[in-house]
Parts: sequence; C-alpha cells; structure tokens
Amino acid sequence: MTVDRGHRSPENGLVQLYHKWFEIVYCNTPELIEQAFRLRYQVYCLETGYFDPGANPDGMETDEYDERSAHSILIHKPTGQVAGTVRLILPDDSLSDGGLPARMISKDGLGMLAPSDLPIGKTAEISRFAVSKKFRRRQGDSTYPASNPDSPDSPGYDDRRVVPSITLGLMKAVVEMGKHHGITHVCAVVEPALLRLLRQLGITFYKAGKAVEYHGVRQPVYRDFDSWSASIYEQRPEIWELITDSGRIWPLTRAESKALA
Repeated sequence: MTVDRGHRSPENGLVQLYHKWFEIVYCNTPELIEQAFRLRYQVYCLETGYFDPGANPDGMETDEYDERSAHSILIHKPTGQVAGTVRLILPDDSLSDGGLPARMISKDGLGMLAPSDLPIGKTAEISRFAVSKKFRRRQGDSTYPASNPDSPDSPGYDDRRVVPSITLGLMKAVVEMGKHHGITHVCAVVEPALLRLLRQLGITFYKAGKAVEYHGVRQPVYRDFDSWSASIYEQRPEIWELITDSGRIWPLTRAESKALA
C-alpha cells in the first residue's frame, strides 16, 4: 500500500528528514549491543542519575532483562554517532505475567489486564527508550527527544523537525523488533510528556490504570500492533509508511484495509 505523495504534508517532511539524517541498526553483534549499553550509561547513569554508575562498570548500563531483550540503535548518518536506543524485553512464557517488569510496576493497571489484552508469550515491553543529549533540546531534558531542538550542538538543529524524526525512528525499531520475534502486543510505563509527543505524531497507546511512580511519574500503556498500525495509517499515513516500511514490516490486515478504504 502506497500513500499519495502529491501533497507535501508536515508528516511527509518528518519522514524525509528521518531518511536524510538517520537509520535504525538492529543490534545483532556484541559490538552493536555495547553501543546501546554505553548510550544507556550516558543517559541513565550520568545524566538522569536513575541508576548508580558504580553498579554499572565499564561505562555500560545493563540489567537482568538484557539477556532476553532485542536491542536497536539509531545512527546519525552524517556523523556515525549513536543518536538513540530502545530495547524490547521479550516475554518469559514460564511466568504468569510474562516476566515483564512493567506489569510488576503497574500491578493494578497492566498487571490486571486479561490475556486477551496482553497475551502471554506474544507481549513484549518497550524499554530503555533514550536519546543522546546531543540530539535533545537541552542537556537537562528527560530521556526522550523534545519537539524543537534549539542548540547549535544538536546535529541538524537548523531544521526544527529533525528531533521528532528520532522518535519515529525508534518507534520503527520497536515494530521491526516485534515482527522479528513474533510479538503482537506491547506494553510500557512511559513519561506523560513522551506520550504527548507520540500522540502528536499519530502514535497512540491505550492507558492501563493510573500513573505510577517509577523514576518520576509514568503512565502504564499497552497496544496491539494490528490496531496500532491501522490507527497510525488512518491519522498519519506518511508516518505509517515510515514506521511499517510501507507495510513490509507490519501490513494492514485485510479487514482493516477494507475498513480504511
């Protein structure tokens, strides 16, 4: 399925900027995974202080979930710098909650959802969604990219839509990793500000219960890839093209295609 490109929309500009500046790399070697861990150390240990640098030796932030996670990094093509990273914690079928920390953190929200909402064995957790400070608006910003960079130290800062393109790239990585590992549903505990940014881009999640305290206020959310893909296509078709690679990664189902025709 291809979107009509006759009219240049703001979303079209974001997509073009993503392809100009960035590419997603799936971490399938120890060297690539190390790059993800080093960016996480920079963001979560040095910048935000979420985790103790002393407990994460060699300048890499890791935890017990990394061994059963898929990892991706976002590369800034002109410089080769790692601009962002995200991981997908894969389910442990032997545990009733899939072994996903988000369901443990949000016991009254995500933890209470039925298997029809979050199927055990098919649900993964979006985690460690982080962007290098060089690509965020200000060094004091949180772990997600702000809407408009204003620092000359930010690569591509001259085009004020480049930073939302980083978010799109990381969300594309989530969908691609999910497809690769047979995942159909995702959950997460997310900063409300990041949810607002995603919503502006047509990327929406279902809320699960009240916000929780976890390194600050976080909103538990979830979504299935089928309805998510259809929702993005309906609201922001150009963004759907980027995130799903024009449906190659996650095509619309036949029923959704008919409904949106």
